[in-house]
Amino acid sequence: MTNSTIDIIQSHRSIRAYKPDLVPDETVELIVSAGQRASTSSNMQFTTVIAVKDAQKRAQLAELCGDQDHIRQAPVFLAWCADRRRLDHACTMRGFTQNTEYLETFLVAAIDVGIFMQTTTIAAESLGLGMCYIGAIRNNPRQIIELLELPHHLFPISGMTLGWPDAEPLLRPRLDLKAVLHWEQYDESHLQEELDHYDKAMAATGIYGGRQVKTADGQVDIENYGWLEHSARRVSTPNRQELRQIVEEQGWALQ
Repeated sequence: MTNSTIDIIQSHRSIRAYKPDLVPDETVELIVSAGQRASTSSNMQFTTVIAVKDAQKRAQLAELCGDQDHIRQAPVFLAWCADRRRLDHACTMRGFTQNTEYLETFLVAAIDVGIFMQTTTIAAESLGLGMCYIGAIRNNPRQIIELLELPHHLFPISGMTLGWPDAEPLLRPRLDLKAVLHWEQYDESHLQEELDHYDKAMAATGIYGGRQVKTADGQVDIENYGWLEHSARRVSTPNRQELRQIVEEQGWALQ
């Protein structure tokens, strides 16, 4: 059983090549408006979106986000921000002071952003648009905050390129559902087998071509570079170690 919405979700690809055609402001407004209908914690609506069309500013964003050329190429860049600024105003209007001393206050806002982003993505793809999330917006968050003039209690969670696709990239396989969906309790009795199977499926796509792994005797082994090697290398290295400090500077104490 399926339907057109599920088909759109199942065909998702990250797009990194865009046509020069502009995305009308009305289209951006339409998909973001659709995203607003996503679930939001206690109807607090903790998300702000900064849409950037200016080519010079997108070039600056590209440099700050790992020098990714599709940020320059895409006609629109969306900066998705956790936002408790509006609640500051609501509290002032009613004689309260917002408490953002605890991790929960940041976490719930970040979750809201994620739900909003993905709902907007589905809306965009239903219109034939393509997108790519830009986690590298957190590479240089202080500079991003300055560039986008984000006030206290706003923090950039993710970026997104948006435009009309100029390529049809590979639809990458995902982990087998058995590795993700558990019934009644967590079960990892077959996890290693499932990870090995997925490792081979990902390696077969060819996306890791040219990656080199040195064996214990110093020989180069390309054959065994797959999802397991790639992922294990990434998560074993600390990244963006200043984030906590910068989040706190923006108004969250994270106790």
